[in-house]
Amino acid sequence: MEHHLTVQKTARYFTYGNFETAENIWIVLHGYAQLPYYFIHKFHGLDPNKNFVVAPEGLNRFYKNGTSGRVGATWMTKEARLDDIQDNMNYLDQLAKQLLDKKQFKNKILLGFSQGGATAARWHQYGSFHANHFVLWASVFPPDLHIEENESELFNSTNYFIVGEDDEYFKDHIEELRAFYAEQLYSTHFLTFEGKHDIENTQLLEVINNFAK
Repeated sequence: MEHHLTVQKTARYFTYGNFETAENIWIVLHGYAQLPYYFIHKFHGLDPNKNFVVAPEGLNRFYKNGTSGRVGATWMTKEARLDDIQDNMNYLDQLAKQLLDKKQFKNKILLGFSQGGATAARWHQYGSFHANHFVLWASVFPPDLHIEENESELFNSTNYFIVGEDDEYFKDHIEELRAFYAEQLYSTHFLTFEGKHDIENTQLLEVINNFAK
């Protein structure tokens, strides 16, 4: 018989930028088998005086190859999936409260890359961060997330979907994705770039320029 026990767990997050002077706060969720220590370097092109970037780590770490060597983190697997989803929500809500209780920001940006995009979408829908800019980067939209107009945070934010034209996971389905996100996310900006399954600084800066419009 299966039993559940809720316990405390130490979670890590990494930051970039000046919290005191920043106008914008970014919470960025890494992809499968990544670590936020490296992932946050993708955002070092942002002005650190205007942007404060927070990269939480997925609660589950593992060896990427065998039983030693490089380590990655994941937000969830198919095993005890609903428990992981709820744990992620609780974790991110607690982190956001800790940050936002100290300061209000002009813009709140939530970005999810690859596997982190599904967690970001669920949190944007049901969590407490209430981002006004939401970016899904090379991510599958979670099929369990049902959007009802006027009842979803996705209708209260400017939404972006970004994918590389040579992304090995999506390159054969670009137009299908374009149609899907146009239907699912109100006011969606669909951007592509010449690249693979990665975050490109040029596209990131294009999104930021859109924020200012």
